[in-house]
Amino acid sequence: MTRRPITVSVDKLRRRRPEERPRKLPADERSCPRCQSHWRAEEMQRNLRVCATCGHHFPVGARERLDQLAEGRPWLELWPEMRASDPLQFVDLEPYPDRVDKAERAGATEALVVGELAVRDHPCVVAVMDFGYLGGSMGSVVGEKLARACDRCVERGLPLVCVTASGGARMQEGVIALMQMAKTIVGFELLRDAELPTIVVLAHPTTGGVWASFASVGDVTYAEPGALIAFSGPRVIEQTTREKLPPEFGRAETQLANGQVDAVVDRRELAGRIGKVLGILERPSGVAPAPAVTWAQEKAERAATVARNLPELSRRFVSRVRRPDEEDDR
Repeated sequence: MTRRPITVSVDKLRRRRPEERPRKLPADERSCPRCQSHWRAEEMQRNLRVCATCGHHFPVGARERLDQLAEGRPWLELWPEMRASDPLQFVDLEPYPDRVDKAERAGATEALVVGELAVRDHPCVVAVMDFGYLGGSMGSVVGEKLARACDRCVERGLPLVCVTASGGARMQEGVIALMQMAKTIVGFELLRDAELPTIVVLAHPTTGGVWASFASVGDVTYAEPGALIAFSGPRVIEQTTREKLPPEFGRAETQLANGQVDAVVDRRELAGRIGKVLGILERPSGVAPAPAVTWAQEKAERAATVARNLPELSRRFVSRVRRPDEEDDR
């Protein structure tokens, strides 16, 4: 009797398909989830946390992002002492103050860090959201910091650069967090009235109330490659509609095709692109406006004056034009 050889396939036992390639090294914060390349910490920092093989953009903390935009030069952090409170005494799986303490022990103090710095020699105020702090959620402190940043820009005549990465309004603060949507919009309107430029950079992910408020009203809007930009994420929409969404739903490239963003910019080119735009949009000091601009302003003011006087002019014409029967009565 012949004995058949016994063969054991590890791939079959693990239910792995033959065409699947195993990961080179165990996954950690320096392993690329797209191409499985592995990089040393100094290599990732030198490349601004972008995979040099496939261009995948890793998440970046707020203060590291400010260092990247300042390109090694010093910058001043504004209002670092502000901390979140618990006005609603909110408790879910754990009390809200415990969540705040845990997030602060991880290294961040709030979901928004505001700094005053120069991007390619152009002074500006930069507000950066940190997704590592409670998902970058927008609470009362985030709204207050951004409103103060807008006020500081108006006082000093500086442009505002805002980098967003958020899951939306902070549910632990309820309606107080939702009020920050209107508060931040008012701040951006102040900048618009003062004719100061606002540049918004959408990082992964930018969703919920942040995207529904100030993140979508910048004068110039950039997005990082592959960033999710939507009011609701694909998982929430699929659970609600019971329909499968395409893999490119809400991604930066799709939003660019739909006209929601002006450009998709690689992080390694971001400082140069922002500096170039600030150089174009910034207001020269001590320079009179061009004659064409002065002429247009005068014409616009004259047209506004005429429009305001139209009701009075119409009443005058009516009083002068009288019907014949009215003249006979006299």
